[in-house]
Amino acid sequence: MAKLYFRYGAMNSSKSALLLTAAYNYEERDQHPVIVKPGIDTKAGESVQSRIGVERSVDVLLGADESFLDKLRAYRQLDQIDAVFVDEAQFLTPAQVDEAYEIAVMHGVPVLCYGLRGDFMTHSFPGSLRLLEIAHAIEELKTICRCGSKAVFNGRRINGEFVSHGEQVAIDGQQAEYESLCGRCYIQKVGPVRHA
Repeated sequence: MAKLYFRYGAMNSSKSALLLTAAYNYEERDQHPVIVKPGIDTKAGESVQSRIGVERSVDVLLGADESFLDKLRAYRQLDQIDAVFVDEAQFLTPAQVDEAYEIAVMHGVPVLCYGLRGDFMTHSFPGSLRLLEIAHAIEELKTICRCGSKAVFNGRRINGEFVSHGEQVAIDGQQAEYESLCGRCYIQKVGPVRHA
């Protein structure tokens, strides 16, 4: 049986680079992976881009109100897809995550989702939360904080200053920068961890 996978990590934990490498491995063996990205993520246009410079066009750009299954079927017949790779999976809707589960279980196509677990306020993204609830396999991708400890949070900076509140998603029109932080550095730089 195919599975739904969730590989998550803080910013700069090589999620996109690992996705691109895994998809390339399929292509190298004459298999057919499909790269999917939620349309809300406009920072790299219609491509998956790693900070180390590796880039690949997206096969399916998925809008928030669109069916994952329908968009996939419109791109290629499911029996002609060997694996589905989702970049920025935190931006999937819970309903799209449910469809990803169905694609794996009912159609035999593994779905590998890469994304953030939580936002800059330490709250789960709806897509990430649903992935944590139903994915068959969950793997943390690790990175380090500036201090050398394991980073688990994402700090947001606006005009060079860390902020602790704002809209969950800031991609267009806002000059936001992000930094991976360990728990201690998050509390020192951003402030206390608070439940919503």
